[in-house]
Amino acid sequence: MSECDTCNKEDCANCASNKNKVDPQDLAITNFLSQVKHKFVVMSGKGGVGKSTVSTDLALLLAQKGFKVGLLDVDLHGPSIAGLLGLTGKPLTATADNKIIPYHYNSNLEVMTIQGLLPNNDDALVWRGPVKIGVIRQFLSDTQWPALDYLIIDCPPGTGDEPLTVIQTIKDVEAIIVTTPQKIALDDVRKSVNFCEIAHVPIAGIIENMSGLVCPHCHQVINLFKTGGGENLAKEKNLPFLGKLPLDPAVVDSDDAGDPLASLGEATKKALDEVVTKIVAVK
Repeated sequence: MSECDTCNKEDCANCASNKNKVDPQDLAITNFLSQVKHKFVVMSGKGGVGKSTVSTDLALLLAQKGFKVGLLDVDLHGPSIAGLLGLTGKPLTATADNKIIPYHYNSNLEVMTIQGLLPNNDDALVWRGPVKIGVIRQFLSDTQWPALDYLIIDCPPGTGDEPLTVIQTIKDVEAIIVTTPQKIALDDVRKSVNFCEIAHVPIAGIIENMSGLVCPHCHQVINLFKTGGGENLAKEKNLPFLGKLPLDPAVVDSDDAGDPLASLGEATKKALDEVVTKIVAVK
């Protein structure tokens, strides 16, 4: 007590008055999240499974259905969302009180990505964990988000700082796990499932991406990466299976053009719509 009498530290952790203080950033995050009905983090234990493409397509289709959607890219070292949506080279701006204004992609979709804050498109971020954690929290607290029906968060592969920060900050977030059908991908994706179990994060479902190529000439399905692996994993873990998305060459062209849904085949459009329908139906 004698030390408390002479302590002049305004941020002293031992002081009872400081223990009751509310962190302004925590308050800002809480205020924003209270205006978001549904939050989903899109994850995979494996890179290259099309997770960013799936995140973007889900956000676009939800917006098409009339929902207010936010798409947040927390893949800080390899952001893809700006390129997928044709936003590369367009810097983000801020309000007078230093709130970041997200990309207004259309009347129903707002997008936030570190790519819009980089001086040059090819700049590499050489950041350790604490800096990444701080930036992700700023995306939630210091962005001028509107009220949203859905917040879709695209994470880098693995179970590191980025997904951990998301689930620790957004207490009611649910996971959508993306995999491709082959065993090597499924082995890594099981780690994401275990991660969610350990962290007590509900899993909204598993999506099996690149599940069969429809030949543009003979229209027969070629299972380049096998098929059914994601569906079997969902059954094994007693998790919802959201659907299979085919390997569609038009996805590459549409993504490179910055208009992901522009030239997709009918099979892909139908499969994506079925996935979104399942996500909406359970809410």
